[in-house]
Amino acid sequence: MDKWNQRATIGKTTFASTFIDTTKEGKKYLSYRAKRWISVILIHLLFFLSFAIDIQALEGTLNGSRFLGFHLIDPFTTIQVYLSTYHLPINMIIGTATIVIVYLLIGGRTYCSWVCPYGILSEIGEKLHNTLVKKKIIKSRKLDHRVRHIFWAMFMIMAFTSGYLVFETFNVVGILSRFIAYGWSVALSWVLVVFLIEVFFARRAWCTYLCPIGTTYGYIGKVSATRIQWNDNCDHCMVCHDVCFENQVLDLTRAKYDEQRKEKGITQQYVTGADCTLCGRCVDVCHADALKFDFRLKGLV
Repeated sequence: MDKWNQRATIGKTTFASTFIDTTKEGKKYLSYRAKRWISVILIHLLFFLSFAIDIQALEGTLNGSRFLGFHLIDPFTTIQVYLSTYHLPINMIIGTATIVIVYLLIGGRTYCSWVCPYGILSEIGEKLHNTLVKKKIIKSRKLDHRVRHIFWAMFMIMAFTSGYLVFETFNVVGILSRFIAYGWSVALSWVLVVFLIEVFFARRAWCTYLCPIGTTYGYIGKVSATRIQWNDNCDHCMVCHDVCFENQVLDLTRAKYDEQRKEKGITQQYVTGADCTLCGRCVDVCHADALKFDFRLKGLV
């Protein structure tokens, strides 16, 4: 993908080309999409090998695991467990605290882009969906992304009133994670259903509108140290908006804010929306070098 000589919108770019970027000088390098896929594959390869040949590197699943002996527990799982049982074992408290600290540093919803196995399937589904929309076989549908907070609260209430982790019965992330680590399950049929919904009905429906795991990490990410930084090199071409998983977070790239920024002398801003997954797609396609990753605490390091 050559962002310097072409506008790499979703509709104009082949899926394969998005894994390789090109510098101004024509040198090829791995895009953030390629790096994310490698990250997801390596993490789940460790899950698989730890169970299959007992290497004891990353044991368990994304709900709860041990990395070299250190407990790691998904925060949403911990909240569900507490609401359903009114009790938390010490290892869950330690594991959850560890995960929260990590994502406060690297960005909350990086989990969705760099760790979650369903993210890869969702990106494939997104490409298929956009192809069908372009060919006018289906219509593009966009719902209010804030509905995810309602689903988050609903699953909390279900855990509290039922004494059971209701969400886990159809959690596609957990189903895939267990499949990779332990093997085949009929529950994979539900993953296929969700994938088809994303292909034929709404782009990235699970991740954008429903998944309470991503919503929880989004709450953490609101105050996380790693963010995407915008600068006034931006020419407002809106290609970044076109490729973004959660494009509402890139509203600051619109030209309508320029006058207000000039009055206040603002030349740089952080993308602070909780929905940002730090996937790097906006950085991959920006031909003006107006977007980059930035660690907000670098002055303390």
